[in-house]
Amino acid sequence: MDYECPNNLKYASTHEWIKIEDSVATVGITDYAQYQLGDIVFVELPEIGMVFERGSNAAEIESVKAVGDLIMPLSGEIIGINENLADNPENVNSSPFENGWMIKIKFSHPSEIDELLSAEKYKEIIQNEKH
Repeated sequence: MDYECPNNLKYASTHEWIKIEDSVATVGITDYAQYQLGDIVFVELPEIGMVFERGSNAAEIESVKAVGDLIMPLSGEIIGINENLADNPENVNSSPFENGWMIKIKFSHPSEIDELLSAEKYKEIIQNEKH
């Protein structure tokens, strides 16, 4: 199966996508991650104002099959959450890159962006995981 990996985004090896706009990063889980989790039934997002280090668990994603975590791809402060997911968690499955975004981060260490993956590199990771 081919998973969607838009080239205008960055990726983390922990299956998050990151859209960088100035000093803000919008983050969600990838098409591959939502497919692996199955039908998502609940998303627990952090509160606005919380500060996380890169690699921390920022949100919990519950599906009919498993519970997954949204791992912070960049250190920073939560400045926005997708409140729509409270009533419509299935948006993560149907629209992971648009309506299914989860958090907006005001990142504190721009150099961390250099460690994120391109779409091409991320596709290599999911190819290796499937085998």
